[in-house]
Amino acid sequence: MDFIIFIVAMGALVYGADFIIKESERIALHFNISHFVIGATLVAFGTSLPEMAASMMASAQGKSDMAVANVVGSVIFNITLVLGVVFMIAKSIKPKRDLFAKDSAWVVIPVVVFFIMIQDGSIGRVDGVLFLLMMASYLLFLFKDSKEDLEGEIDDSIDKENFAWGKTILLLAIGFAFTIGGANFVVESGSNIARHFGVSEWIIGLFLISLGTSLPELVVSVVAIKKGNAEMSIGNIIGSNVANFSMVLGASSLINPLSIDIAATKFDLFIMAAASLALLFILANKIYNKAGAIFLLIILALFIQNSIV
Repeated sequence: MDFIIFIVAMGALVYGADFIIKESERIALHFNISHFVIGATLVAFGTSLPEMAASMMASAQGKSDMAVANVVGSVIFNITLVLGVVFMIAKSIKPKRDLFAKDSAWVVIPVVVFFIMIQDGSIGRVDGVLFLLMMASYLLFLFKDSKEDLEGEIDDSIDKENFAWGKTILLLAIGFAFTIGGANFVVESGSNIARHFGVSEWIIGLFLISLGTSLPELVVSVVAIKKGNAEMSIGNIIGSNVANFSMVLGASSLINPLSIDIAATKFDLFIMAAASLALLFILANKIYNKAGAIFLLIILALFIQNSIV
């Protein structure tokens, strides 16, 4: 039964992602907003809901390690796995937006702020408020610079359709429900399958929770790149990572202060920093190809190897 649930859930992920991409394009066209900004806001926040739900629930139950580990693991998977797959399968990525000049700071700033905050071994409520203020700052930055020419970016079929908020909101809600719900069922059924084959609970928790909550970003980004929306894919990951640090950790720490054992988690924190620096290097040199993909997937392999061993 778990195998059937797993397959159906994956289908729901793909189906939901297609709704999200199409309706996001419709909104971009209506307001003359770039695909990058839509990907970094609407799509990024929607696909970050699984991380937020998991971390807030863990915080409410007093499980600080799980709340923080979910964010750290998701950031690692978002950069190394999601962008690695996107760069590997994309035929050509030539963003109109200068991603390094405009967005590189938002790859680094959340990580730097996070490392500064955890030096005392905890993320308190004041830290949580600062994280949420950082999210507000990111949104202001994006929408101040959001008006770009969309000629040639939007599907002709969408361009010819009349815009209707009611229909768009309904289809977006359906898309997010399928995507997020599909991710949850993939994690649950995948966990049952893993237990059936005798995989340890620790491995299940470490990889299936973080990887599972990153599935919406993966599917949405792959669907976007297949539709030729490279900027939406990259914007989705940058925006999702900002949301993971600011919204997810911010909201979770407001429920209960979060503690973190830096010594015990130093390798995972190091990999997260390395992945962020790798993304910065890729943006600076515009390595949106298989070379960039291999670079990121090597970091992922090192993370998995160390975690399993």
